[in-house]
Amino acid sequence: MAEQVSKRLKTSGSSGLTIGTHNGHFHADEALAVYMLRQLPAYRDAGLVRTRDPALLETCHTVVDVGGEYDAAKNRYDHHQRTFATTFPGRPTKLSSAGLVYLHFGRQLVAQQLQNKHADDSEEVTLLWNKLYESFIEALDAHDNGISAYDPAGIAAAGLEKRFSTGAFTLGAMVGRLNPNWNDPVPSDPAEAQVAEDARFVEASERIGTEFSRDLEFYTKAWLPAREIVRAAYNKRLEYDPEGRVMVLEGQSVPWKDHLYTLEDAEGNVDKKVLYVLYAEKPVPDAKWRIQCVPETKDSFQSRKPLPEPWRGARDEALDAITEIPGGVFVHAAGFIGGNKTFDGAKAMAIKALTM
Repeated sequence: MAEQVSKRLKTSGSSGLTIGTHNGHFHADEALAVYMLRQLPAYRDAGLVRTRDPALLETCHTVVDVGGEYDAAKNRYDHHQRTFATTFPGRPTKLSSAGLVYLHFGRQLVAQQLQNKHADDSEEVTLLWNKLYESFIEALDAHDNGISAYDPAGIAAAGLEKRFSTGAFTLGAMVGRLNPNWNDPVPSDPAEAQVAEDARFVEASERIGTEFSRDLEFYTKAWLPAREIVRAAYNKRLEYDPEGRVMVLEGQSVPWKDHLYTLEDAEGNVDKKVLYVLYAEKPVPDAKWRIQCVPETKDSFQSRKPLPEPWRGARDEALDAITEIPGGVFVHAAGFIGGNKTFDGAKAMAIKALTM
């Protein structure tokens, strides 16, 4: 009887649609799947049923992460079937319920964020649809399906060990820690217990959803507009170095790494890659300038060519004396970034560093 009571509880909505998912211990994938659906006009006021009762799930308009069925025509998005092997286009990771919902509704979410400036199948929407999957959704799919970022056997064979703990703070862990602890008090009344559990799920859904929305906003409002700025800077790089190893972002700094790597890959010139990127600290005439080394990969701490070792850790007049270039501000001790009071000074530092 208690199980039946908990199964029948639901959060009602005014749209007439109901989203179904499982009750009990919740995970990041269905938490985000529910959130993404509720960002769409059709689901904005949708009710929520958390149950494993097939009869109740049958009454739901859309079901995620439970039910043993993947059929987009019927709005069923479970991935636990033995035969399930669906992946996102061009990616190897098996989808979770988050990936399934994003696969079918992600383009609409992106186009909606762009305020209908682009059709769902436009180049811009497709670019962002893929980018958001790789930068955010795929990690959840892998986590829920027990897929490691690195091959464990390969790591073991190489004898690699972690240098420190990362605190296990992943997207999945962020949601998981909102589940009750094993020794938390639970209301004796089944209905009250389910209400408390559902409240925790809604909190988890909003929390991971907020992070997704921040990513979506960044890529639509900041990352995408930066693409043409980086392209223009890349096309002018030979003005500063005949081999194109110095790129200057005019006006102000923008997110440049992804776009630079894409442009270089498209050109296919592996011998003349950009080594240093120059940009003003602020978009004002008297701003100081930075010289940043291009990492070997986007998330790498290894630079293609770090700033010269004798410069590292030096500041102000001491840096001027070492570089013989006036206006020095600093060079980081790790050699991946430095600064000068003027553009000409930063450019001189970059040109000299190329020869050292």
